[in-house]
Amino acid sequence: MKRPKKINCSAITAAVWNVAEAIGEPICAGADVANIMDGLSTMDRESFWILTLDQKHRVIGRHMISLGSLTASIVHPREVFKVAIIESAAAIILCHNHPSGDTVPSKEDNTLTDRLVQAGRILGIRTLDHIIIGRNKSGGVAWTSLREYGCSFD
Repeated sequence: MKRPKKINCSAITAAVWNVAEAIGEPICAGADVANIMDGLSTMDRESFWILTLDQKHRVIGRHMISLGSLTASIVHPREVFKVAIIESAAAIILCHNHPSGDTVPSKEDNTLTDRLVQAGRILGIRTLDHIIIGRNKSGGVAWTSLREYGCSFD
């Protein structure tokens, strides 16, 4: 019988620590999110998170929505926006990692982003961006902003 794979708790702890320091700080660019969530770059499976923001785009909190497998994480709008509604968030930023290190968005990433942007419109909660975290060739944190990549958020 195979033993279950261990979760990289240090990466989750790093993400939690970074966001604790960011509470109340405004998010101005994808680099701000990458700095807060850089611990995701060392995780061995996909995880999907959101940052909840107030009307001035200051961080209210961060929440793991899904912890998936090596190549996928199941995400449903219900879980994403439940947290945002409870926190009275004006906006959210989506964030997930690619354990492969490659931060190029997949077709599924684009489809999910479009679906969550539409759900947010209905609820009156803006989705500002979707950041994919990975690693560059030297092992450092790499990231891609789907907004900067050309995905529509308006």
